[in-house]
Order: sequence, then C-alpha cells, then structure tokens
Amino acid sequence: MTDAPTAWSAGAPSYDGGETGCGELLLDLMLFARKHPASTVILRATDPGAPLEIPAWCRLSGHTLTEAQPPFFLIQTKP
Repeated sequence: MTDAPTAWSAGAPSYDGGETGCGELLLDLMLFARKHPASTVILRATDPGAPLEIPAWCRLSGHTLTEAQPPFFLIQTKP
C-alpha cells in the first residue's frame, strides 16, 4: 500500500482495496473489520465512488470514519 498520511498510526492494520468497485470493496471491508474489532484501521480505496460509499458504509455498519484523505480512510471499527 502506498503511504498513508504520516499522522496516522504506522502500526494500524491496513487494507488496500485498490480499484475494487464499491460493492465488492464494502463486502471485503466488512470481513476485514470483523478480523480487527475495536481497532483503528487504514483503508486505501481508489474507486471514484469510495469518498461517498465509505462514509455511508461506516454510518450503516456502526463504525466511525475518523478521517478521510482520499484515497485513504481512517476507520475506528466497533467491538
């Protein structure tokens, strides 16, 4: 994964969704979040719809979008 913003935790789990379309990306992200409950994760997603889809997914799933600097998203997963 290319470099996330330096202020973000270097030790945080990260998921590189690349150009994956949002439907598949959100399913993959759901599985990734289940493996990392109650932690801060870094997501990289370059799909053009990601800046709209990731915040909506966080609201619907109960996770918290802490910061967004597309193509990077910092998400606090729920326990």
